[in-house]
Amino acid sequence: MFFKSKEGKDKIITLYNQKLNELNINFSEKTLETKFGVTNVIITGNVKNPPLLLIHGTGGCAPLILKSFPNLSLTYCVYTIDVLAQPNKSAENRLDMKSLDYGEWLTEVIILLGLKAVTLVGFSFGGFISLKTLEFNQRLIKHVFLIAPVYIVNGNPIKNLINVFIPLKRFIKNGKEKCIKKVMHSLFSEYDDFGLTFMAMTFQNCNMDFSPLPTISKQSAKHITTPLTIIAAEKDIMFPGEKMLKRAKRIFPSIEEVVLLKVSKHVPNSKNFKKIEDLIIAKNK
Repeated sequence: MFFKSKEGKDKIITLYNQKLNELNINFSEKTLETKFGVTNVIITGNVKNPPLLLIHGTGGCAPLILKSFPNLSLTYCVYTIDVLAQPNKSAENRLDMKSLDYGEWLTEVIILLGLKAVTLVGFSFGGFISLKTLEFNQRLIKHVFLIAPVYIVNGNPIKNLINVFIPLKRFIKNGKEKCIKKVMHSLFSEYDDFGLTFMAMTFQNCNMDFSPLPTISKQSAKHITTPLTIIAAEKDIMFPGEKMLKRAKRIFPSIEEVVLLKVSKHVPNSKNFKKIEDLIIAKNK
């Protein structure tokens, strides 16, 4: 199971609802029964607008990624997906990263929502899910924005061990704030008290997947014809920006635009999220 206890799950869902209410937005919530498990979706914006699926990363949830993109719903109908086996309201089923299961799951979500010509916006692990969807079936997808995505390159394993995984394991064991703060400092360009609390609560109460992250093969990448915009972060130790863009340009034939966020760590700051949001909105004009 993903959650270590019912009490832990309840604490996380309380934080989830707190953040969703703090956003002060008009939304509807939909629960979809998929082959891979129940999937929760938060819908914002006019349903007559072009559809956009927003997909968060590891340790995230729909309200947190929605907070980073407050204006997308002015021009799109935004469907923000709670990813399976993450601290949110979707099922606890963890899918096989080596297979196309994540792509099949998201395709089923799109079909159940009755959408086509979808814009995908995937951050971090959400980028991995977006690429898996293109590998599985790209016919329903119009454009994909990959933000510091998993699945193109990986960073230096020694650096990641020292700066992320060792302090994370220590935090899980001892619960000391200085350990989780070291992780946050390594991954986030900026973070607030809620972000720190949510991450701490997640790693204390969830069984996270620390298995190695795969990278897409050249063979698979060359079959992707959907237009891609790739946004990489220069100071991202998990998925280094310059290294990512260099490989992406070499293996993806359908890249439309690349952006390197200068001095940004894995999770961009609010200024850079605004820059990304403007780029996504501009594509819809």
